[in-house]
Amino acid sequence: MTPVATLVRTITVGELAAYRDAVRSVVGSPAPDGASPKASPVHTFVLAHQAFDLAFGKIDAAGPNGEEPTRVHLSQEIRADRLLTPGETVTIEVDLLGARKEAGGVRVAMRAVLVGADGATFAELVTGALLGGAVTPEPFGELPPFPAHRTKNPPTVHNRQIAVEDVRRYAAASGDTNPIHLEDAAARAAGFDGVIAHGMSLLAVVCEEVVDHHAGGDASLVREVGVRFSSPVRPGEPIDITLAPDGGDTVCFSCRTPQGLALKGGWVTLGQAPALPVTEGTIASM
Repeated sequence: MTPVATLVRTITVGELAAYRDAVRSVVGSPAPDGASPKASPVHTFVLAHQAFDLAFGKIDAAGPNGEEPTRVHLSQEIRADRLLTPGETVTIEVDLLGARKEAGGVRVAMRAVLVGADGATFAELVTGALLGGAVTPEPFGELPPFPAHRTKNPPTVHNRQIAVEDVRRYAAASGDTNPIHLEDAAARAAGFDGVIAHGMSLLAVVCEEVVDHHAGGDASLVREVGVRFSSPVRPGEPIDITLAPDGGDTVCFSCRTPQGLALKGGWVTLGQAPALPVTEGTIASM
């Protein structure tokens, strides 16, 4: 398929550290890597999200009166051979997989691949989203099934909370400054009771919990992450993160607030530590 959007970025030490620090602030402890923390296992999405924005602009999605639809993140899958490394230049290419009209708008799926300076693809992401209130585009392509992993093994539960300050810190570190995360008026206009936390911030927190409790503190062991987003999380709500190893290399998870399931059918798959890519020149600074 011909990419509908392409973005080239050079990753800096500062942005990798700021993002992981923002996530670890919710966990309540610094990254276990020490003075030179590795990238978050979901930082690939931060890069891909910028390319997804470019792709959304080419879909020609609109409501019945031409209004811009509201984007709702439905599902996310990430497969990566390795973590991002500071100083490397990455090319992100996005394809449109399909679109289908549903009761609340138009559901779409996109695929992003991340290519290193050596020309090799090292990460792939599949994102599902609902364009709320949209009547276009017309259906095309195929939508992949929603991801879901489950196990009957006994879980452990970790209690966390995302504060308003955490939401703002995550928005700054990720570049996702959607007003529904920062302004009560914008969130209410979109149908929420007030600002909501970024769904990807909660997913990133879950990955850190898996790294801490099942990967010996080594984020580079994370190979796959997948989840369905079920309901929004309000700042200050208690969150129960349930982790349950499936007996192999996968840890299944869900997240629940007093309002119900926020993340469901989730999994993190672990592997062996990969060799790091060689980057040329001086490592970029903040």
